[in-house]
Amino acid sequence: MTVAPSRLALYLDLIRWNRPAGWLLLLWPSLGALWFAADGWPGWHLIVVFVLGTILMRSAGCCVNDVADRDFDRHVKRTAQRPVTSGAVSVREALALGAVLALCAFGLVLSTNRVTVLWSFAALAITLAYPFAKRYVSVPQAVLGIAFSFGIPMAFAAVRADVPALAWWLLAGNLFWVLAYDTEYAMVDRDDDLRIGMKTSAITFGRFDVAIVMACYAMFLAIWAGIGAGRGLGWAFAAGIAIAAAQAAWHWRLIRDRTREGCFKAFRLNHWLGFAVFAGVALGYALR
Repeated sequence: MTVAPSRLALYLDLIRWNRPAGWLLLLWPSLGALWFAADGWPGWHLIVVFVLGTILMRSAGCCVNDVADRDFDRHVKRTAQRPVTSGAVSVREALALGAVLALCAFGLVLSTNRVTVLWSFAALAITLAYPFAKRYVSVPQAVLGIAFSFGIPMAFAAVRADVPALAWWLLAGNLFWVLAYDTEYAMVDRDDDLRIGMKTSAITFGRFDVAIVMACYAMFLAIWAGIGAGRGLGWAFAAGIAIAAAQAAWHWRLIRDRTREGCFKAFRLNHWLGFAVFAGVALGYALR
């Protein structure tokens, strides 16, 4: 006899609680931006706000995404058993949970300043828009890239009460990273997405997918490396960039044959690449 999972277990599955890679991909560039904005240590208050806010908003985004994609997900082997898709969690429950999580994140934002509060509304709008971009945009990963990079301007707003050009350069660089790892993710489901008519970068890029993924890694690392060098972050930052570049080269080996297992592994381990860059930023400032 199969025992039905508890509501708590279903909600934790809905927000991918046991798969922290998603919020780590959001966290590292946001923390890196905090260090750049503060020109060093940003203080415990902002670190706590951004760590908890990242976890909450990623979880809220999962709720919205699963509701929006429920009719598509049932046709994809990897996603067919998601709680909303399988009917274990209702649409109303998922949206209510997402709203509660977003409100908790907004409560954290209220502890910062007015500028950050205003930017949080733009971040929420992009989070809500992304799940529907896959129906209309040939490279919806670019929309996700903006959503997953929005912690960068918010970090500058929280530290400095404005968003300078530097923040947008960091966001542009991070956008390339999101394009790289989310294309790897899309490569896992390419056959299913073609069958159901979903638009993804893996489909749009076609046979150039691997080359474009590697070019995106290179652009991300080049932009962030240039910014870090301009700030005089020294050998520790350079080491972080080098370690990240070595991981990107390893990812090429994982995705070059376009196997589901290799592409998913590359995506799943991308947070270590982001951590290497963040660690280089933090250590670079500490040793400067």
